[in-house]
Amino acid sequence: MSRMVNCVKLGKEAEGLERMTYPGDLGKRIFENVSKEAWGGWVQHQTMLINEYRLSPIDPEHRKFLEAEMDKFFFSDEASAKPDDYVAPK
Repeated sequence: MSRMVNCVKLGKEAEGLERMTYPGDLGKRIFENVSKEAWGGWVQHQTMLINEYRLSPIDPEHRKFLEAEMDKFFFSDEASAKPDDYVAPK
C-alpha cells in the first residue's frame, strides 16, 4: 500500500514519495508534505530553471538558488522564478 500525504501543493490527499528526494530539513518537509505528482511538477520546473538560466547543479550558488526556488514552489505564496521571456507551453 502506498503512503498518502496531505499535499501542500495540490491541496488534497495524494500518494506520497517513496523516499526522501532531497537532504536536510527541507527534504524532510517535502517527504512529509509533498505528493509524487507535485514532486514531478517541481522536477519539470527545476529543469526549466536549469536550462533557461544555464545553471550548474555542482555550483554552490546555483544549488542555493534552486533550493530557495524549491522552498517557494512548495511552501510559499510567492511564485517561483521564471525567466523574463518565459512563455508557458500551450
